[in-house]
Amino acid sequence: MTAAPPVTFVDVRDAAARLDGVAHRTPVLTSRALDALVGAETFVKCENFQRVGAFKFRGAYNAASRLSAGQLAKGIAAYSSGNHAQAVALAARELGTTAVVLMPEDAPRAKREATAGYGAEIVTYDRYTQDRTALGEALAEERGLALIPPYDHPHVIAGQGTAALELLEETGPLDALVVPVGGGGLIAGSATAAKALHPGIQVIGVEPEAGDDTKRSLDSGARVTIPVPRTIADGQALPTPGELTFSLNRRLVDAITLVSDDEIVAAMRFAFERLKIVLEPSGATALAALLAGRPEPRPRRIGVIASGGNVDAGRFAELIGR
Repeated sequence: MTAAPPVTFVDVRDAAARLDGVAHRTPVLTSRALDALVGAETFVKCENFQRVGAFKFRGAYNAASRLSAGQLAKGIAAYSSGNHAQAVALAARELGTTAVVLMPEDAPRAKREATAGYGAEIVTYDRYTQDRTALGEALAEERGLALIPPYDHPHVIAGQGTAALELLEETGPLDALVVPVGGGGLIAGSATAAKALHPGIQVIGVEPEAGDDTKRSLDSGARVTIPVPRTIADGQALPTPGELTFSLNRRLVDAITLVSDDEIVAAMRFAFERLKIVLEPSGATALAALLAGRPEPRPRRIGVIASGGNVDAGRFAELIGR
């Protein structure tokens, strides 16, 4: 923990400059009803309104735009359950190159269709029996493509951190920042920005109960691997945190809390009925924690990142109607 961090606040600021005019500066939503339920002044950073419908475009474009002309000419590879897949596909299109994306066979249909719609070639695999990292690296090497992983990459992490940077620029100092955790890129970048601007802020991550690999890892002080989680939060169904993301999160993250699938659905329903926004399961976990009464004791001013809204109408109706 004495080594220099792989991503700094300067990197996040640099990513923000690169993304200016390319990524959306997404709205920050407030609600008296939400404040009353949570018992705090709450600010929701709506990354469901980001390009591709999730924060992932920030990191994907920041990384892809730094590739050399020669690398871009050959194309980009990625592996993802859906949102990073779309983000890389769109970033490749914006930069005039092509993308090949490895996606699980059971990835949500809406995410597969959107990825293909942005022009990417999709290669599928079984997330429960195959190692996507190994497959993705082999695919990139075989085709001579530049690989942009979904979270364990300095430029990806820095790009994701611009979401928290924008939030804090708009709200001013916050007592706590609550962030969904999958591979750890969003919270690593967000914590880097938040702690630089306001050293006393609490950074709290939220994982689904079935996918608590980051919590276990932080509790043990080393990366822990669990079976691939089975949860409605498909974007957080990962077996182990990233190496770079964990090195940052063990320095900067104050706590990890867990939410059940039922609590996630309740948050999706609340967001739809009271906030008038659509969130996918992974995008609703931070809000779910607040609505379930966590963290305690309650901070006075809380920022929460609603990380994405990519869920098709049928699946959304099925979940919130149950």
